[in-house]
Amino acid sequence: MNLEVVGITVLWTFLYGYLIVASIDFGAGFFSYYSYRTKKEHVIQNIIKRYLSPVWEVTNVFLIFFVVGIVGFFPDTAYYYGTALLVPGSVAIILLAIRGSYYAFSTYGTKNKKVYAFLYGATGLLIPASLSTVLTISEGGFIEFKNGTVFFQYDKLFFSLYSWSVVLLAIVSVLYISAMFLTFYAAKANDLPALEIVRKWALIWSAPTIVCSLIVFYSIHLHNPEHFQKMTELSWMFVCSFLFFLAAVYYVWRKKNYGMSFIFVMVQFGFAFYGYGAAHLPYLLYPYLSMNEHFTNKAMAVALIIAFLTGLLLLIPSLFLLMRLFLFNIRYVQGQMHPKGE
Repeated sequence: MNLEVVGITVLWTFLYGYLIVASIDFGAGFFSYYSYRTKKEHVIQNIIKRYLSPVWEVTNVFLIFFVVGIVGFFPDTAYYYGTALLVPGSVAIILLAIRGSYYAFSTYGTKNKKVYAFLYGATGLLIPASLSTVLTISEGGFIEFKNGTVFFQYDKLFFSLYSWSVVLLAIVSVLYISAMFLTFYAAKANDLPALEIVRKWALIWSAPTIVCSLIVFYSIHLHNPEHFQKMTELSWMFVCSFLFFLAAVYYVWRKKNYGMSFIFVMVQFGFAFYGYGAAHLPYLLYPYLSMNEHFTNKAMAVALIIAFLTGLLLLIPSLFLLMRLFLFNIRYVQGQMHPKGE
């Protein structure tokens, strides 16, 4: 295995971690606002706040590692994607800032107001929608390279079927992943009223996730036939993803093994995410950036791989301790312990 493959695999692993952790976070934000609108906040809010309170500050660590790493391993990505992501990237940063302000106000004593709840819920859908444009742009067709200058075609992005199908998939996937986790978390807390509500949400958003996935497959076939062909060669990964989806939904439908169900959800998205990434190679931005031709020098690559693997080895135990001390601590989950130990 060469350095290029190791580098992109490490980066893709960080991005997968962000996919799971951030999806739970973003979806919880939407469900939090939805519970206010449906007058069920007294049932749902405790479960959501117990999850968010100890983890919201570390959610973006995965994304930061990925952004720093992609520029470090493939320096030319800053030039090409810098122009393309000027608008969606700026929007995502503003939305993340708004979301962070909500966390600060709600955590440190300011009364929750409807406007903050609305912004919290809205950013839970708008952030993944804006970030998903990166995957759309990477398929090519939205950038022109003339006389050494990158020109981004916003009109093509806005009117692209593939672009909107990816945005739709990002939104429904966030809601599905979050609802499945909250189902497990409510069961762990033995909060039966909350469990009944979030379990219904999990089942409701399961079907749209698969439908939107099929729409994305169809739109990739139209937009980038070469990538679609490579995906068909890795079809076994997407079949495995679908089988784990069926297993996860089956357990939730039968009201049992909620923990195993969420593990199946992570494996489901793992197969789909790594299958998509593997089929996309060697291109980082079709057809201008390839993994082999735009990789950094060997010394820098080795240093980055060591640094990122070390960071991953530090991050995983830290997350384990966080889950052990708070998220999956029975006293904390059941509301008998404050995250600061009060």
